[in-house]
Amino acid sequence: MDRGHELLALAVPIAREAAELARTMRAAGVDPVATKSTLTDVVTAADRAVERQVREAIHAARPGDAVLGEEYGDSQKASAVRWILDPIDGTVNYLYDLPQYAVSLAAEVDGVVVAGVVINAATGREWTAVLGGGAHADGRKLSGSQQADLRQALVGTGFGYAADRRLHQAAVLAGLIGDIRDVRRFGAAAIDLCLAAEGSLDAYYEKGLNAWDHAAGGLVAAEAGLLVTGLAGAAPGPDMVVAAPPALHGALHDRLVELDAEKGP
Repeated sequence: MDRGHELLALAVPIAREAAELARTMRAAGVDPVATKSTLTDVVTAADRAVERQVREAIHAARPGDAVLGEEYGDSQKASAVRWILDPIDGTVNYLYDLPQYAVSLAAEVDGVVVAGVVINAATGREWTAVLGGGAHADGRKLSGSQQADLRQALVGTGFGYAADRRLHQAAVLAGLIGDIRDVRRFGAAAIDLCLAAEGSLDAYYEKGLNAWDHAAGGLVAAEAGLLVTGLAGAAPGPDMVVAAPPALHGALHDRLVELDAEKGP
C-alpha cells in the first residue's frame, strides 16, 4: 500500500467517528461559546470537542505526526507527515442546523497533500481522494463537470466573516453574475469543492480560505480532474482558490482577475 492509501485508510474511520460526534452534539443542541476574528465568526463546543477527538485518534495511531487544526493550531512537531483538520467546516450552518457542515481531514507528506476525506456530517455523504489515485464519492469515481461554456456554468462561492471583506466579495460577484448561469453559496468550502469535483457545481471560487478549508476538498477536486489554483500563477491559498474543469478554468480565472477578486481586505 502506498503512503497516500495508507494514510487515507486511517483518515476515513477517524473522520467518520468525528462526524458522528458532531451529529450527536448537534442533536443535543448547540450554542456558540466564543467568537474569533469577528462577532459573526463563531466557534462552538462541538468544534473543539471534535478536534480534540481527532487529534487524540491520530496521535494514538501515529504519535510522531504533526497536526494543524482550525481550533488548536499547529502541534509544532517536526514530522514528514502533517494532518490538516477542520473539525466542523460550516460552523454557522451547524449553529443554525442547516445540513451543510463537514469534517475535513487531509494528510500531507513533506508539504504535499496526498490523502483527504470530507464527510458531510449532517447527511453522511463522503468524498475521498489519494494523490494520483483519483477521487471518489461513496465508491463512485468522480470526473467533474463537462460544461465548457462559462455562461452556462453554475458557480459556487463563499463570503468572509468581516463586513469589509464581504462587501468586496459582493462587488466581485456583482461583476461576475452576468457572465455565468447562476451562483450558489452553501457555506462550507470543503463541501463546495467536493460538489465541484462531482459536477454538482460546474466551478467554485473563494477568497480567504485557510489550509484546513481546502486541503482535503482541494485534493478531491484536483483528483477529479479540476484545476485547483490561485490567480495569476499563484498556488491556491488565502488570496484565492479557484476550482474548475480545464474547459472552464481559464475563462473564470481571467474574469476574476479582471474583477480584482483577490484584492481588497
